[in-house]
Amino acid sequence: MEKSEENTKKRKLDEAAEDADNGDATTSEAPMKKQPRADTGDVAREKGGKGAANARKASTEAGKEEADNDSSSGSEVQEEQEAKPEGEDATKSTTADTAAAKDESVKEDPSSSENKADEIAKEDKMDVDNQVTYNKKAERKKAISKQSKKEETENPYDKLRWIVVKPDGRPESLIKLVALKSLFSKQLPKMPRAYIARLVFDRRHTAIAILNDDPAVKDTDDEVIGSICYRAFPEMRFAEIAFCAVNAAHQVKGYGTKLMNLLKQEGARTGIEYFITYADNYAIGYFKKQGFSKTISMPKGRYQGLIKDYDGGTMMECYVHPSIDFTNLPAMLKAQRKFILDRVRLKAKSTNVYDPLPQNFKPNLEGVSRANEAAARAMAIPGILEAGWTMADLLAATGQGKDVDRAKTALKSELLSIVRKVEEQQFSWPFREPVDTSEVKDYLEVIKEPIDLSTIEKRTRMGDHYKSKQMLYADLMLMVNNCKLYNEPSSTYVNCANSLEKYLGNVFRDISSR
Repeated sequence: MEKSEENTKKRKLDEAAEDADNGDATTSEAPMKKQPRADTGDVAREKGGKGAANARKASTEAGKEEADNDSSSGSEVQEEQEAKPEGEDATKSTTADTAAAKDESVKEDPSSSENKADEIAKEDKMDVDNQVTYNKKAERKKAISKQSKKEETENPYDKLRWIVVKPDGRPESLIKLVALKSLFSKQLPKMPRAYIARLVFDRRHTAIAILNDDPAVKDTDDEVIGSICYRAFPEMRFAEIAFCAVNAAHQVKGYGTKLMNLLKQEGARTGIEYFITYADNYAIGYFKKQGFSKTISMPKGRYQGLIKDYDGGTMMECYVHPSIDFTNLPAMLKAQRKFILDRVRLKAKSTNVYDPLPQNFKPNLEGVSRANEAAARAMAIPGILEAGWTMADLLAATGQGKDVDRAKTALKSELLSIVRKVEEQQFSWPFREPVDTSEVKDYLEVIKEPIDLSTIEKRTRMGDHYKSKQMLYADLMLMVNNCKLYNEPSSTYVNCANSLEKYLGNVFRDISSR
């Protein structure tokens, strides 16, 4: 009996589950109006009722007590069956909704996963591109560093093809001289061609030239990149530059500087101490960059009568130091810079770091005047004194010190203006340069304090020698009196000294009248 009841219960539960699954189809096939899904529970209850009746009928045959028990158990089973279909239906509906949500999420997942995959791929590609760019930059920096180190160790003049040409009558020399004449004629159109040809082929002149490595232009006019033609005076240890030119196709490439450095190197090798040239207005800038100056330091007796003056040209001079390698200037300057910086680091105290000043920092200013308070306050800061600053330095940086500097600058400008005006006078020519004591042997025996305009100008430019106009006037009058003392009264020098004295009386009228 118990087995039959269990089988019956199981069968009824299966039928109820099938009815619940097929509830929609059953209601749709019926001719009546379509019922809501909750009708499935009613059908299950009807079937559950039939199962309970059969159970009760079977239980009466077995006995009254068992029937009563079976009826009660049947009622319990009925209640369970009535409750279970509803719970199972709710569970199945929830499961169905979850499955539908999963289906939707499954449908949506492919696109989202593809988007994520694309984003990841893009990020990976960006990382790869960034890494490639970084590697390329690193390789480029490495190549540049390697190239710069190579250029530092190599001397650019080693690869330069240059020659010294003289009119010695050899065919190869004549070919080069013809090319030089053509170069100077093209680049110096204001110079007469006959004059250029005469100097280039003059046996007293020498030319230094930079040549092109291209075999296609060998022994042609285009072979010469640039050239300098000069005349040396070995006895006086100086040389005069006649022509300097660089081919138009090779200008602004540094050949002008290289050409001048080669000339200086050749001059130092052959004992030349000075180079002199007459530069026009277009060439003054170039010669200044190459170390030439308008101030002639070479004694006038060494070049006077050997070179002639040129109208419209400015005489410029360059001193050639015999111990300098002019073809290795970058390396020499780098070594000098390194040496100076190393010496500075030995003395410098820039690595010393002091703590910040406290908020209530108040230096002791007792006995300090009001004008010096700012400097004294600065000197009380830790590290100022250790750095080498002094009160004089700080006072110069304050307003009072600036006023003093302005006064010094104004005085210096005024005195320089006076000196220039004196130098421009025609009668000042005997006083422009110091007396050459190698020619005038007894000059220092007579004149104990020699002075000249160039020395006065140097003292004025220093800014600290002349404290007033009176001091400048005293030096100028000393120069006049020295001239009168050494020379005969009827000489030209004394006449120039008298004219200068009158001129100074007008310039320093307020001083000379005292």
